Amino acid sequence: MGNYSSRQQAAQSETPTYFTQEELSKLKSEFKTGGVENVQPLLQKKLKELDKTELNIAVTGDTGTGKSTFINAMRGLCSEDEGAAAVGITETTMEPTGYPHPNLPNVRYWDLPGTGTPQFTTDSYLKKMKFEKYDFFIIVSAGRFTENDAKLAMEIKRLGKKFYFVRSKIDADLNSMRQQRKEFDADAEMRKIRRYCVSGLGKAGIPDPTVFLISSFDNDMYEFPRLMKALADDLPKIKQSVFVLALPNLSVEIIQKKGEVLKERIWMLAILVGGVGAIPVPGLSAACNIGILIGVIIYFRECMCLDHVALGRLANRKGKSVEALKAAAPSPLLGEITADVIVWLCTALVAVSAVASVLYFAPLVGSLFGAGSSFLMAFLILSNALNLLIECAIELLAVAKGAE
Repeated sequence: MGNYSSRQQAAQSETPTYFTQEELSKLKSEFKTGGVENVQPLLQKKLKELDKTELNIAVTGDTGTGKSTFINAMRGLCSEDEGAAAVGITETTMEPTGYPHPNLPNVRYWDLPGTGTPQFTTDSYLKKMKFEKYDFFIIVSAGRFTENDAKLAMEIKRLGKKFYFVRSKIDADLNSMRQQRKEFDADAEMRKIRRYCVSGLGKAGIPDPTVFLISSFDNDMYEFPRLMKALADDLPKIKQSVFVLALPNLSVEIIQKKGEVLKERIWMLAILVGGVGAIPVPGLSAACNIGILIGVIIYFRECMCLDHVALGRLANRKGKSVEALKAAAPSPLLGEITADVIVWLCTALVAVSAVASVLYFAPLVGSLFGAGSSFLMAFLILSNALNLLIECAIELLAVAKGAE
């Protein structure tokens, strides 16, 4: 009981995620004067704002550095997948080309033309690429970083934007060294490569640069996970949440982070589900909008890379069938989501613990709760669905790593 009280007090002293203090005050005021019906339009507006939040990520550098392969890796795609960025030895990009995330189209990676080519001198490059539109820049090199890279970084800094240096193809370099030497220390060699990159950038005018050593083919190894964490941490809260949901499931940590982002939205969705066109359903103790519930669960499934298309891509890469993957993590949530599945989700739920969780995220609607309220029922269903999807994603990650 003590833990519940302290958690409730903490919730009431914090601003719910995504809301400014002004928005929170308006929510409380509208709820006091008109109840949940007055709150729903404000929450619908906020959810639409989250859905429409754009994130534009520029990937640039000299030709042949692996920009397209990197973009595909960040989107969870291989070069053979539909919608993948074209991969070629020669420069394949003459104009900035945007590649949307497969499930979150407002997240877009831009493959910029390589610098230092006959088509683009550095000066003309800076003018034509319209740097202002991008949220941050990733400068990729497959060897040493050049004077062009340093000039780009300084221009990006002048515009007040973030940039990150990525040294690609580290796997190929280490494999080549391993074959040539009787004694080989991968960590020591990576330190040498880093010093070489940092030294070159320092001479070109970038003091103390941070360089990430990655392989786009082994994107759960080397410093690919550290890069993704750095990119997320430097973004504003709303864009950070969008970026996290767009990440491929490379680790348990990423999957759990996605779960945290989605859990912060559940209370808003539950208010809409419990009040907009709610109808009784046999087997449920309160009326809910089943159509919205199903749509939200499908959205959760896509964010967790558990939709049929994402499972198909994973199956192809691991030489398995989609049915074999589903058998490894059996759940009704991986099939068609129907009213019967919604009723199934209601089984074995503990209402008291759910109330505590809701109060933690949404103190302003605490007075709505009762064991049979539509809001609480919707919250229970969505929370249970998300927890099960997180478990499925973690199980399939283990299966994928086992296949490797």
